[in-house]
Amino acid sequence: MPNKIVKDLNQGSVTKTMILFAMPLLLSGVIQMLYNTADMIIVGHFVGTKGLAAVSVGGDVMHFLAFAAMGFANAGQVIISQYLGAGLKDRAGKLIGTLFSFLLATAVVLGVATIIFREQVMHWVNAPAGETWDYAMSYVIVCMAGMPFIYGYNVVSAILRGMGDSKHPLIFVAVAAGLNVVLDLLFVVVFKWAIFGVALATIMSQSISFILSIIFLYRHRVDFGFDFNLRSFKINTQVFAPLVKLGVPMFLQSAAISFSMLYVNSYINSYGEVAAAMNGIGNKVGMIVNIINFSFAAAASPMIGQAIGAEYYSRVPKVVGVSLGINTGISVIMAIILVIFPQLVFGIFTTDPEVMKLAIAYIPVALVLLAGSAVRPPLGALINGVGNFKLNFLVGILDGVLLRIGLSMVLGLYMGFGIFGFWYGHAIAGFTPFVIGGIYYLTGRWRTRKYIVN
Repeated sequence: MPNKIVKDLNQGSVTKTMILFAMPLLLSGVIQMLYNTADMIIVGHFVGTKGLAAVSVGGDVMHFLAFAAMGFANAGQVIISQYLGAGLKDRAGKLIGTLFSFLLATAVVLGVATIIFREQVMHWVNAPAGETWDYAMSYVIVCMAGMPFIYGYNVVSAILRGMGDSKHPLIFVAVAAGLNVVLDLLFVVVFKWAIFGVALATIMSQSISFILSIIFLYRHRVDFGFDFNLRSFKINTQVFAPLVKLGVPMFLQSAAISFSMLYVNSYINSYGEVAAAMNGIGNKVGMIVNIINFSFAAAASPMIGQAIGAEYYSRVPKVVGVSLGINTGISVIMAIILVIFPQLVFGIFTTDPEVMKLAIAYIPVALVLLAGSAVRPPLGALINGVGNFKLNFLVGILDGVLLRIGLSMVLGLYMGFGIFGFWYGHAIAGFTPFVIGGIYYLTGRWRTRKYIVN
């Protein structure tokens, strides 16, 4: 039986391979963006500004926990790609079971802890008082109850990308997206469940998608070298060591960045419901370009990982260059659209005149974010694909703690720029992976270091 899942990304044209690998990831991202945007549109028109603010606040909490876990999932993707490049398929199978057991257990612990300390969490993120507080609390509780499914879905996607398969995650995302929109309309518009309905729709759709992805993995277990029995899900010390070695810095990087965004957003939320709503809308607008650009970075990372594992070093600069060129073109196009048609873009989410007035003033911030979105992912993909855990940690500390929080506090509080200071601090900090990754690339040290599979 031919192996249809595991793919060799070291063969053929770099541009063609990247585009073919990235397109399903791009479509997956676009679909995710559409159903996340559908949440905001439905909430904005059927719940109002308080609902938009609540989804923004509650979403920050959920994303903080989800992104932190993705540090280990992405580490697993990198190691799997390097194992395959080095011809170590048996270790890839062991890593799959280890990754599942470790992250699903982590999801349960974090979900339960967040539910127990939910009041403190809401105070910490400065959730606006009153109805917005109640909405945000409802959103967080429901999402935390479904955290294992969210983690599990992301683990499966990371495993498939590491194997060189980007098509099947697209199918699972499409299923989740379709269900999410249908359930949003049912729970919010028909049943009038407001934000509780939005959160329930998100969890139910991702849970079903996760179950389908597990069935898929089971049917192709021979390709993956993974048996679905209890012994397969034991944490294997041979592969757990490199997972921890790379995963902890990537976890700290993701956690630091997520924490810093949560911290900065807590100050933004203190400016009131209009500011919180605009922050959520701004994140959704930025997500449009980020999804496209990070799709190509997500394709570049396993391509670099397999090239490193097979010691095809000459292929790495081509991968970085192609990704950088595509990302820059996408960001420029979006910048032009945003400058020429701001009312059209922001008007998708709300008709509130106060929010729209703030949205127009937000455009320069969005342009800085777009520039960062162009240059950040390709160099981040280099660091991740190579498996340089020390640089991952450095990026996390600089981006997440020193620069994002530091710049935001200096610009927002000490220099008196207010909410725009926090927005600009967040945007400027996003260039950190580009600067560090660019220096690392120019030194050429990625050609000689000892890699994670050794």
